[in-house]
Amino acid sequence: MSRNPVILGPADAPYLQDEMINARIEEVLDFLDAQGISYELYRHPPLPTVETALAYWRHIDSVHCKNLFMRNHKGNRHYLISFECHKNLSIHDLEHKLRQGKLSFASEERMVRCLGLHPGSVSPLGLIHDMDLSGADPKELFENGHRVKLFLDAGLREAERISFHPCDNTAGVVLTGEAFRRFLDLWGGEVEWLDLFETNETI
Repeated sequence: MSRNPVILGPADAPYLQDEMINARIEEVLDFLDAQGISYELYRHPPLPTVETALAYWRHIDSVHCKNLFMRNHKGNRHYLISFECHKNLSIHDLEHKLRQGKLSFASEERMVRCLGLHPGSVSPLGLIHDMDLSGADPKELFENGHRVKLFLDAGLREAERISFHPCDNTAGVVLTGEAFRRFLDLWGGEVEWLDLFETNETI
């Protein structure tokens, strides 16, 4: 790859030369470059879970997130939820907080179709695939013309630096909080900031 990433791991690891992996990452970076959004790029072994990622993330100065991709009971609405990586929410808690009815995790097919990524790589940066939806099933679209609604924990508002996988879990992209909000503006879908971990109500 041409962006001079910081390599966290063996410099000759096979994933660094994998064309399909690099194509997914390059697509995100090309979008950021085209929009003049600055970032830092890190490469590391595949990190499909937060638990495996923590050993590498400690070398990256930023807030790291847990990202969940959900669908509603009918299967015609999709939701991306992001919050700080050390926190946890049950599906029951998410249903209570998001008020979107019964939820379940979206399938891999839905991840690929809506966000251009696979399990273990869920990320708001996949929203670059939720922009040009001329061929999408109208039944899956929100009123704003997007397939996905994004819920962000209010605690992320204060993040000066925040990192996400660029559609593949062998890389991390660090953005400033301002750059991330600009990315979301460019995406143009609905963003709802919620205090997902508020404790003064009964769940």
